[in-house]
Amino acid sequence: MPVLLSMAGPCRRSGSGVVIGPDGLILTIGYLMLEAQQIEIITQDNKIVPAVAVAYDIATGFGLIRPLLPLPGVTPVALGKAQDLRSGEPLMASTGATATGQQSDVSITQLVSKRSFSGTWEYHIDTALFTSPPVTAGNGNHSGAPLFNQKGELVGIGSLLVMDATGENRRMPGNMFVPIDLLTPILAELQRSGSSSLSNRPWLGLISSEQGGQIQIMRVSADSPADDAGLEPGFVVLAVDGMEVTTLESFYKKLWARATPSDPVRLTVRRDQEVMTIELQPRSRMLTLKKPAGI
Repeated sequence: MPVLLSMAGPCRRSGSGVVIGPDGLILTIGYLMLEAQQIEIITQDNKIVPAVAVAYDIATGFGLIRPLLPLPGVTPVALGKAQDLRSGEPLMASTGATATGQQSDVSITQLVSKRSFSGTWEYHIDTALFTSPPVTAGNGNHSGAPLFNQKGELVGIGSLLVMDATGENRRMPGNMFVPIDLLTPILAELQRSGSSSLSNRPWLGLISSEQGGQIQIMRVSADSPADDAGLEPGFVVLAVDGMEVTTLESFYKKLWARATPSDPVRLTVRRDQEVMTIELQPRSRMLTLKKPAGI
């Protein structure tokens, strides 16, 4: 059962989620919950139910929310397996109702690609689901939208709108979904501790892009390790601890695979024509966030 989620914090966000547990546990995409101070669920019959955050997992991008009051008549969805999906397979994405009474929106789409995904914000998963045409819900709540297979089983959670769903450098608007397969092994851990052990990894505070075999820094988060070390937009990252990196995936994996995550990391960077090595003291991203009550 899809529901609408509203998050109040430094800025108000809204998105969708889906009930996966008999106690009303809701799965959504985690960035909706970032530093949220108040969480509300808007049900199909337009009732507003307060909720608390249960987990936010940086490694997968999933978020878990639990209502503080029962959700009458709402049953949890069955979990499927994204690994069984084949290219061209018809799928269904659903978004929650709106606070103004607009009903849930259902979009028919199809799988066009399964491949790795590297986000600009120090995020990578080895398998993501890409669908097209994109979710076109009039309420705009594609973030956190559940994706179902033909059996009605949940196979993914909506994360992003993309312009190249095929990954073949041609324009095809679509959506990227995080596969449900990533949730099953860590669900109990998320409910117990608020995140998975894989989320405890070095964070630098960079927004970067991959362009022609080079990693260019586009933005540096304020008061982050990268900011403290003097990195600036326009720098090009060449190596991590002396190991060459040419893709976001290789950059992140070399950073995260270090034997002691808290040890200083050396980035070889280029600024204009000057190549230099800069030492940073990484931090855990989980420790830098203002956690919602509950986590």
